[in-house]
Amino acid sequence: MDLTEKFVRGELVFEGRLLKVHRDVVQLPDGHEEVREVMRHPGAAVVIPYLDDGRIVMVRQYRYALSSETLELPAGKLDSDEDPLVCARRELSEETGYEANHWTHLFCTYPAPGYTDELLWIYLAEDLIPGPNHPDPDEQLLVVHMPLEQALLKIKQGQITDCKTLSALLFLQVFHR
Repeated sequence: MDLTEKFVRGELVFEGRLLKVHRDVVQLPDGHEEVREVMRHPGAAVVIPYLDDGRIVMVRQYRYALSSETLELPAGKLDSDEDPLVCARRELSEETGYEANHWTHLFCTYPAPGYTDELLWIYLAEDLIPGPNHPDPDEQLLVVHMPLEQALLKIKQGQITDCKTLSALLFLQVFHR
């Protein structure tokens, strides 16, 4: 059975610095038409900075959309036509100050395929070299070091709720170590 929805027509309803919102009309496999609202996003890279002593490097930051602070892995939006690994290296340096000598691409994931095409590229960064962080002017970050086991406990306790951080750390625990 073919489940493909076919584009009929659409319009750009919002274009911001981070994303674009489209309202499209699609034809369903049974011939009916429906409206789909889609946020187009250039994608992002997520980094698990893993220190030799078993700790990971995370960032605490205020997220306006949530009106609260979150504890997350370093991550950032891909620039136009940017290689995801280049983005991952940049974000690691900007947000934490670390550089990594060894990089492993772990997996890709769509965080919310019901309404956005954003694709996250998840990387493990090892053999880390410390340095000063230099976040973007609009970022206020606190660098946090913690054992992987402590981060996993924070996931279990509901203290880490960011989906990119959750999926990356759980993947690391289950499939990579």
